[in-house]
Amino acid sequence: MGAGHEGCFRTRLGELNKHRAPRMQVSQKTLLGASQTLTELLNRDAVQVELIPEKKGLFLKHVEYQITSRVSEIHLHTFRSFEISDEWKPNSNRFRASVCRRYSDFDVFHELLLQRFPYRMVPALPPKQMLKGVLAAVSEREFIEGRRRALRRFINLVAQHPVLSEDELLKTFLTFGGSDVQHKLREAFRRSGDEFTTCKIAGQAKEYLPPDAQGQFASSRELIHNILNLFHGLRDRAERMAARSKGNATDLLINWGTLRHSLKGLSVEFALLADRAAQQVEEPAPLLRRPQAYLGRREEDDVVEKLDFFLDLLRSYKDLSERPWHQQILQKHTNARKQTVNNMIQPRDPVSVEQLKSRIAQQEDAILTAELRCHFSLLCLHQETQLVFKYLQMTAHILGALINSQIQGHREMSEVWNDLHPKLSCLFGSSNGTSSTRTPAGEHPTPVTLVPN
Repeated sequence: MGAGHEGCFRTRLGELNKHRAPRMQVSQKTLLGASQTLTELLNRDAVQVELIPEKKGLFLKHVEYQITSRVSEIHLHTFRSFEISDEWKPNSNRFRASVCRRYSDFDVFHELLLQRFPYRMVPALPPKQMLKGVLAAVSEREFIEGRRRALRRFINLVAQHPVLSEDELLKTFLTFGGSDVQHKLREAFRRSGDEFTTCKIAGQAKEYLPPDAQGQFASSRELIHNILNLFHGLRDRAERMAARSKGNATDLLINWGTLRHSLKGLSVEFALLADRAAQQVEEPAPLLRRPQAYLGRREEDDVVEKLDFFLDLLRSYKDLSERPWHQQILQKHTNARKQTVNNMIQPRDPVSVEQLKSRIAQQEDAILTAELRCHFSLLCLHQETQLVFKYLQMTAHILGALINSQIQGHREMSEVWNDLHPKLSCLFGSSNGTSSTRTPAGEHPTPVTLVPN
């Protein structure tokens, strides 16, 4: 990261510190999920999404995914939310299952989530197909792998949400083993109503709202949008750093490949450089099983993937804040009031008095329902804002992972070069040149000078 970029990044971080997360004033009653910590949220479930090797279908081939839902222990200091730990610690209140799903199954599940939870953060799905012109830059294999990772982030965000994770819709998607999960989902949940019609506290939502909820929402929305822009830039820089690291390794591997056999006869340490470089461009699966993954792959898996997870969360909040649902509720409320007033000023003959009273009662019910729904939507938005602020704790661990990745990667290469440096004196004999001994890490060795005869 260049000095100019670092200065810009540091300045924007300083600007963000001036806008601390607004203090959310709540009533004495506890909001849903407000008492949960980030570690508890991450420990709710860990869902794996893996590609099934063979494409299915007689004529039109499609990709299937193995969806495995098993509860694992996730520690915040290591942030292993995307890995399967060796020792699973199941929760009796959660489900453990493994099912096969297609992208179209995710699409139906996402559609029903939006219908059932219009006032909650529902992450977006990745695109089903590559856009025109992208195929030249990204291979089909890379696109499918990127989509798999995006689907894994999507289902984990849903499975870790305090409200979405407790709904039968998610349980059915993760556990139904029948042949047509799309039909099952539509039949079971299309007419089940949204969260307002099923939530027990929907009628008392106003009691849970903080003072000036609209003003707090506007302030929080601006802050979170700024954080989204900031970390989107950081994610792009981290991805470029990973690409440069892998490119440097590829160059080392190519260059040493032509000299490896001849240099290996002089010193095995030269060949070690090629071996270390080869580790960086290996396939991810065997590399992830190594105790010390190398720099480029480590940056991509540990840093970029976590940034993508955090950015998907922020984008879902941005999408929620931009939905027109609040304006639609207010418009229905206004129309209902206008209709009630018009009914009251219409001429009343004895025959239509009862009908008029009935219409007025219906309009009053509609007004009351609109008011309750408006308060409930603001309460949901307030809860989602609190949830985003809890996930902000991830940023310190993401930045720490980036720093540790750089430190460990450069330390590994430094050890190889330090081992190689004193061997130069052995190539030509001590009388033909001078060389310094190996220096401790962090110190600059004396350059080697070769003197011709």
